[in-house]
Amino acid sequence: MRKAADAAEEASNSRAFEIAARSGFAVSGLLHVLIGVIAARLAFGSSGEADVSGAIAELAAQPFGPLLLWVCFAACAALALWQLSNAIFGHRNQSHPKLSKRLSEAGQAAVFAFVAVTIMSFVVGQARNSRQSSSDLTATLMQSPWGVAFLIAAGAGVMITGIVFAVRGFTRSFKKDLVLSPHEGPRKFQVAVGTVGYVAKGFALLLVGLLVVIATVTARPEQSTGLDGSLKALKEQPYGPYLLAAVAAGLIAYGLFLMVKAKTMRT
Repeated sequence: MRKAADAAEEASNSRAFEIAARSGFAVSGLLHVLIGVIAARLAFGSSGEADVSGAIAELAAQPFGPLLLWVCFAACAALALWQLSNAIFGHRNQSHPKLSKRLSEAGQAAVFAFVAVTIMSFVVGQARNSRQSSSDLTATLMQSPWGVAFLIAAGAGVMITGIVFAVRGFTRSFKKDLVLSPHEGPRKFQVAVGTVGYVAKGFALLLVGLLVVIATVTARPEQSTGLDGSLKALKEQPYGPYLLAAVAAGLIAYGLFLMVKAKTMRT
């Protein structure tokens, strides 16, 4: 068992695996850019699904769509495994990370694993409407023992995550994860897209978590509609189209930040 663990740790620290994992950040960045573009379209009266499923559908509709999906799946799966290995073994230069860091890495591994699974559902032709899936899951959990408590806790957790994202954006603490460019122009771009992107991503997560809590407390699971439903609900508020356009721009910025991170993240 010890030899197997050592082999797994060595593989996770290999240069090839790191490059594959970095490509996962680039794919995630591309998906966020597409979500932002769809959200911008919604702000100006168009239609679409402004979430991961909608972004993947956009990719699938492109020339060589199936090949693109396979590449994106492989990249996200590699990133999920890399994050999981970091949670278990630690980074190459940090063999004994704090528990909070390990939990963060494990959480990110789960997120990218979910994205990989969602991409694969499109590859095999089993894609589902994520908005409806979110509502159905909420309805199912509300009917189970402790389901209401779990949903409220989960919604609150997403809201807290959103606040953490926004704080990271405002304080620019994300800079410690990057190798900043020595040149002023590129460095300003790195910081700008990170700042705007983290704040917008945090606001979007706050909306998603809030809808989960509201749907649970009011016993109306149809209101728990994930990111797409949250952004569409935002549009219905006073000055909603302008707010949605601003969030869309922020999500595009976050996508660009992830692409920058794929190239310049510290390991």
